[in-house]
Amino acid sequence: MHVSSPSKWFRHVGPLLLLTSLASHAATDGESIMQKGGANPAAMPCISCHAPDGKGMAAAGFPRLAGLPAAYIAKQLHDFKAGLRLNPVMQPIASALTAEEVDAVAAAYAARPRVNVAPQPVGTPAEGSGAWIALRGAWDRSIPECTLCHGPSGIGMDPSFPPLAGQGAVYLENQLKAWAGAPAVKAKGKTKAVAAVAPTRRNDPNGLMQHIAASLTATEMKAVAEYFGSLGDSSEPFDDTQHRLR
Repeated sequence: MHVSSPSKWFRHVGPLLLLTSLASHAATDGESIMQKGGANPAAMPCISCHAPDGKGMAAAGFPRLAGLPAAYIAKQLHDFKAGLRLNPVMQPIASALTAEEVDAVAAAYAARPRVNVAPQPVGTPAEGSGAWIALRGAWDRSIPECTLCHGPSGIGMDPSFPPLAGQGAVYLENQLKAWAGAPAVKAKGKTKAVAAVAPTRRNDPNGLMQHIAASLTATEMKAVAEYFGSLGDSSEPFDDTQHRLR
């Protein structure tokens, strides 16, 4: 196409450039991806599983994303792409997102309100309970308390240690099982042999969670998950400088 003057060139090409720019912006708008999905149809809308408010669907095991650190969310999506987290629902969705879309949706969820935890009763939890392990650990098995890394009441510390409070118990228990895998069981009497199950999640810092999860019993996993799942939101202001409630 030959255009004799700059003004005529802009009349012909300007609208095309504008549409291209708008399309690019729409494809990398985090809120739009949440509501409508990514440019690739395989990247389905996030709200389908994580709810319109981003707080997840606890009973179904879909986690809360609202208020999680952007760097943490982006890392999880890239880890799904790389196969460091195996999940039949999330892997195809994450793989269909571009790097720009990953950053955009992570930033949008991080901008949502962070979870706060209502002040907990002061007292000594029952030994061996979910609260005991969460707050005191099981150091005889080299299991530190969960709050050592995940902050007071599990409200999160640093992008590497996300909030546990505010997540559903089903999701938390499933993640502990994913890190732990399962050892092989030899045949004994009428009991059939069971093959080992490899961990389906291998993306924790320095393998910390793999060791902890593998050291917990199934009963302890459930108890810890239910403890953190029982901690609800509070209207108290969040103090980022102290990683705790004011």
